[in-house]
Amino acid sequence: MRLLLVEDETRMAAALTRGLVAEGFVVEHVADGEAGLEAARFGGYDAVVLDVMLPRMSGYTVVRTLRAEQNWVPVLMLSAKDGEYDEADGLDYGADDYLTKPFSFVVLLARLRALLRRESGPRPVLLEGAGIVLDPASHRVHADGVEVSLSPREFLVLEHLLRAGPAVVAKEDLLESVWGPGDDANVVEVYVGYLRRKLGRARIETVRGVGYRLAT
Repeated sequence: MRLLLVEDETRMAAALTRGLVAEGFVVEHVADGEAGLEAARFGGYDAVVLDVMLPRMSGYTVVRTLRAEQNWVPVLMLSAKDGEYDEADGLDYGADDYLTKPFSFVVLLARLRALLRRESGPRPVLLEGAGIVLDPASHRVHADGVEVSLSPREFLVLEHLLRAGPAVVAKEDLLESVWGPGDDANVVEVYVGYLRRKLGRARIETVRGVGYRLAT
């Protein structure tokens, strides 16, 4: 797998490159946003690890430009900003996942592998199911025509369920993709509960011993 690392902190870039190469990835590194955008446009990478605060062009602008150009390479954003709104900005602009510094390399690796397991290619403009319409580009959700405000984590859980369609999504898959393997599996149940309160309990079904699926 070929990865593009866009990171201007020399020590961080060197450490990540060593770790990822040791795990079998081919890593190419650039140190500013403009170079990162050009590389992501034409490099044919399997995924991009993208810092937010970069010289010449921010990571937000890089990912927003890629998505506007219909480039759907998986993007994992890295940031020293740990506020919920900062994470929401990254996801709103089109990042697939967001990791706050400092982070565990084990968690970063798990998040990357989760991104790489997702289907590649153009994404649907809208995801629909159970009376819900989710727009990945604008980060908006409507249930029966009424807009519903979701937190970034709630949005990601719902997006996974919609992409799976009528299939069951295992709790472990949701945990690894949205939070990472180091988190408590009970957090998935908590966030499914949040979604049920906002969207209606009947829209998300529990398949006992397996996971969750959207009602048909």
